[in-house]
Amino acid sequence: MTAKVADFGFSKYAPQEGDSGASLEVRGTAGYLDPEYYTTHHLSDKSDVFSFGVVLFEIISGREPLNIRRPREQWSLVEWAKQHARESNIDEIVDPSIRGGYHAEAMWRVVEVALSCIEPFSAYRPCMADIVRELEDALIIENNASEYMRSIESSGSIVLDKRIVIPSSTPTEASPILIQALPPPEPR
Repeated sequence: MTAKVADFGFSKYAPQEGDSGASLEVRGTAGYLDPEYYTTHHLSDKSDVFSFGVVLFEIISGREPLNIRRPREQWSLVEWAKQHARESNIDEIVDPSIRGGYHAEAMWRVVEVALSCIEPFSAYRPCMADIVRELEDALIIENNASEYMRSIESSGSIVLDKRIVIPSSTPTEASPILIQALPPPEPR
């Protein structure tokens, strides 16, 4: 099964000859709209990139893009996530139901991709091909980490060096070496 993301709030008739592509009124779904669209009334591929960044943060956090029932500083998912990312506080961004169930470096990469997508100025946002490449890299890191953890669980040992094998206390117990989270990478 393949998921597809679309926002039909941006649907409009194809531009006619001589049409500038600008709309006289701002339309779209609140929380997903490109901030530049508010001022220029022009949509571009980078407008979709902004919306995709919001969707990534929704997936990461399990939160909706706007929620006025939360404390004021948490109304906007984008602003809330940016603040926690600036503070290198990924645990606050990640949905509590998946905390600890991911490789820290892989999650930081996904957060960095989402942050790059929600840049206020479209010129600084990546193209979708770069986003796909970065997300695939994060997936490789996550899959390799998961595979490594499965091998530890099945063998009951942690191989630190070709000459040294440290047995775990039980095959199902996680090693404190692996529990320590990597420091977050420097923001780009």
